[in-house]
Amino acid sequence: MSELNLILLGPPGAGKGTQAERLREDFTLPHISTGDMLRAEVTQGSDLGREAKRYMDAGDLVPDEVIISMIIKRVEGPDAAEGFLLDGFPRNEQQADALAEALTGLGRRLSAALLIEVGDDELVRRLAGRRVCVKNPSHIYHVEFDPPKHEDVCDQDGSRLIQRDDDKEETIRRRLQVYHSQTEPLIDYYDRAGQLRRFDGTRDPDEVHARIRATVAALRLEEKL
Repeated sequence: MSELNLILLGPPGAGKGTQAERLREDFTLPHISTGDMLRAEVTQGSDLGREAKRYMDAGDLVPDEVIISMIIKRVEGPDAAEGFLLDGFPRNEQQADALAEALTGLGRRLSAALLIEVGDDELVRRLAGRRVCVKNPSHIYHVEFDPPKHEDVCDQDGSRLIQRDDDKEETIRRRLQVYHSQTEPLIDYYDRAGQLRRFDGTRDPDEVHARIRATVAALRLEEKL
């Protein structure tokens, strides 16, 4: 049986979430977001969730071994038998090594790391322009790409629109610094392993999707041969 075990890489604001949702539909792959997975385990009150909650309540990072255990539990699920799309992990080479070792223990391996590349200035432009409704945070606008009809007023309910603290330029720049120092080395890591596939995230989202879909389809064909 062929598998598509994929990792999504890229800086915040590159469009990973959008592309992950499309790939999930294209190839019937579960989208495993480590943040969502953590919250689900905590809500369910599982052993792993309770262990993670102790660290989270103390303001500490959840240890890699706990995250890995959650990922392994998730990829052993029946919906991930033919592959998965992992988003938000690994974040550094140590985590990448741990993930590879854990997958090997399951008799599985990574198919590819899909990198969506976007420059810092464009990312700041995308993220800093977002405005969110104070009444319903799901009502999201962009001052340049999707502006409201009236400045700082939600089209849907007339509430005030705000810029969230994590969408302010100073905060975005700090997040990008963390990405460059901690996660960006994974580009070379997966390139050396022959598993990296690069995509220009500045192109139209539909075009990015088409290119990623074609690449993943080719990977699936290779796995079947």
